[in-house]
Amino acid sequence: MYSTLTPCADERQRRRERRARRPIRKNGPVSVTRVAWIATVVVALITGLLLLLGGYNGYAGLGLAVAVAAAINLL
Repeated sequence: MYSTLTPCADERQRRRERRARRPIRKNGPVSVTRVAWIATVVVALITGLLLLLGGYNGYAGLGLAVAVAAAINLL
């Protein structure tokens, strides 16, 4: 390690070196069914939002209900 004239630069260099030594986290795999349920929730929420913006309040509520029902499967 080398030293510079400014303490801030030295601290930044030390942080970079510590970050380089940190182990890389391994994230667990996500199942295909979980991805499908997440996609279903997102699509239902987007549909509900578009219906709400279009003035179809009842159908927007239905889209929200579908999103909530699909989100239960993620718990």
